[in-house]
Amino acid sequence: MPEETTSRDTYAAMLAMVQSFHDKHDFSGTGGEDMVYRIALMAEELGEMSSCVTKGKGMEEMAEETADLLILVMGTAIAGDFDLLEAFWKKMDKLMKREAKMIDGRIRVSEFRGRE
Repeated sequence: MPEETTSRDTYAAMLAMVQSFHDKHDFSGTGGEDMVYRIALMAEELGEMSSCVTKGKGMEEMAEETADLLILVMGTAIAGDFDLLEAFWKKMDKLMKREAKMIDGRIRVSEFRGRE
């Protein structure tokens, strides 16, 4: 668990808490860090988020399911031994340079490979 003096409003504190959760349950030694398993869990959480929308559930439940997905994403960075914060900023730099297009009445910001 992050030290009491560490702010809960930092990425470092969040990552330390997810690491603590992994350690508590020995994810690295019990298959909890297997990438195929983690992807399946993320798909499951995304389905639960979808259910919040399609079944008209409230934003409190949506927030909880979104937090579940975020925890899994952060744990995937731990399991994959990559710096998610660095990857985030690298990707945001790319995204901020992209142009947006309207497709079927909705905005898309993508590389649009092979589509005019």
